[in-house]
Amino acid sequence: MIARSCFIALIASTAAAAAGAQSPRPSPTAAWAPVAKYFHETLAAEGVVGGAVALVHGDSVVAREFHGFADRDSRRPVNEQTIFHWASITKTFTAIALMQFVERGAVSLDDPAVRLVPELRLAHNPFGPIEEITWGHLLSHSAGFRGGTWPWGGDQPWHPFEPTQWSQLVAMMPYTDIQFKPGTKFRYSNPGLVFVGRAVETLAGEDFEVYLEKNLLRPLGMRSAYFDRTPYHLLPYRSNNYDVDQGVATANGLDFDTGITVSNGGLNASLDDMTRYLGFLAGSSRDPAAKGVLARSTLERMWQPRLPLGGPEGGDIGLGFFRSVVKGISLVGHTGSQRAFRSFFWIDPSTGVGVVAVMNTAPKDDPRNPTDQGPGKPRIQMIFGGLLTRLAEGVFPLYRR
Repeated sequence: MIARSCFIALIASTAAAAAGAQSPRPSPTAAWAPVAKYFHETLAAEGVVGGAVALVHGDSVVAREFHGFADRDSRRPVNEQTIFHWASITKTFTAIALMQFVERGAVSLDDPAVRLVPELRLAHNPFGPIEEITWGHLLSHSAGFRGGTWPWGGDQPWHPFEPTQWSQLVAMMPYTDIQFKPGTKFRYSNPGLVFVGRAVETLAGEDFEVYLEKNLLRPLGMRSAYFDRTPYHLLPYRSNNYDVDQGVATANGLDFDTGITVSNGGLNASLDDMTRYLGFLAGSSRDPAAKGVLARSTLERMWQPRLPLGGPEGGDIGLGFFRSVVKGISLVGHTGSQRAFRSFFWIDPSTGVGVVAVMNTAPKDDPRNPTDQGPGKPRIQMIFGGLLTRLAEGVFPLYRR
């Protein structure tokens, strides 16, 4: 999953409802050219096997680029149908699912999380009663839980990739402590979003994956999106992923199971699917079903800052979304990092313009956290930061005129 340092966090607020009303839409062709050039040249230089990036404005795909291979051995190229793993971007879907129940009055952000997840009572909270931890704390990564799902390394080949059963997390609960007073600061926590997913199941009375398929993926028109292992009819489109060790890229295989952590990072989808998701976030979807997923006011509430991230990059955390100001442009979004997949999306809600990008390659010396701290390539932060800088300098401002 993703570490705190992965996040170039992202934005907030305001007039997303006006995003679809921009007319005439500016042509970003000239401004997009350096982005596309940087994307292809840098991915090639950094040894990325395959990747994709798309620029959206409302519900329209303005530009997109495909690089390299979804599967190197078969020479299958990346295209709009290639299915990538989106890792912790799944957390934004999980947050939206819980907010659907908030809209219906079934739960409040101020409710104690232990009411829906009673197993949390087994955790040790030296700062007060466990009832002080709320859904608002969990969605803003401020509940005080540890960062990793496993409390140990799990670096042996025979170790499960992630906990496969809820009972495994429950068994660890008596050995889990709250690390700071809930609500006082941000600390990224994968288990926190697993607990949110558990609450969604309890409220829905059905499996997390089933609820999200019916209430998010299907109404948003994400036809090739799914969780964990690939349905047989979509296998021809599934991207492999590649660890790079001393310049040699080794395939990890098409599929892996995120187990009980599916609400934390189990989503797979094509680039086309993800542009539909960005259209929904931009407030420009024309499909009544998509508009009914969540009220615009609720999404904007999720993008309001709750806590500063506290690092040198600045930025804030909202409810399931990160916020930042880059080159004067306010953005909201999330990043993803699991196995060798790396991804991000950013939206400017004031204009409805956004970008989504993904790569299927990562350095083996940095298998989960794209921090560029090791010597290996590809340098994830450098690539993502370069794309963001060029977009914020040349493309995003076009839509603010």
